[in-house]
Amino acid sequence: MGTRLAIIIMTLFASLSSSFASLNAVPVGYKQVAAQYNIPAEILYAIALTESGTKLRQGIRPWPWTINVAGKGYRYPTQKDACIALTGFMRSTRLKRIDVGLGQTNLGYNGHHYQSSCEGFSPYKNLHVTAKILNECYQSQGRGSWLNAAACYHRPAGGRPAQTYRLAVQRHLKTVTQ
Repeated sequence: MGTRLAIIIMTLFASLSSSFASLNAVPVGYKQVAAQYNIPAEILYAIALTESGTKLRQGIRPWPWTINVAGKGYRYPTQKDACIALTGFMRSTRLKRIDVGLGQTNLGYNGHHYQSSCEGFSPYKNLHVTAKILNECYQSQGRGSWLNAAACYHRPAGGRPAQTYRLAVQRHLKTVTQ
């Protein structure tokens, strides 16, 4: 009876472990976009978790309808709600102080990648822009390290904010599985 109980417990633990791993698996869309830019899907997903992660019942997940205005984050239930809010923020805040979407792309520096500011809330478009910028950082400042490229993605000028961000991405990266 003891051996049988041990087998049942081991089977249950293995089942739970694989369930937990799948909760932290890189979603297919991230893999597809990352492949197009020759970047690791795990790093793209870790950046999205760092930039727009929000706590849900399933754990921390990137939230596409996120806005950061001058360091303060806002999350909206729909793309339409986020766009309405963004329009209001744009009336009173310089674009260089506004980040949008999964990768929190800055509208002042990277808004030219979008046909409209609200397009930054389109998950795939935002991931493509994030991946493009990350790849450019890897080529110019990554020095063979995707974590260095992530630091550049956040703050091309470097310094303490870039290093702090690098550590945050690294923490998320440790929880991500392929």
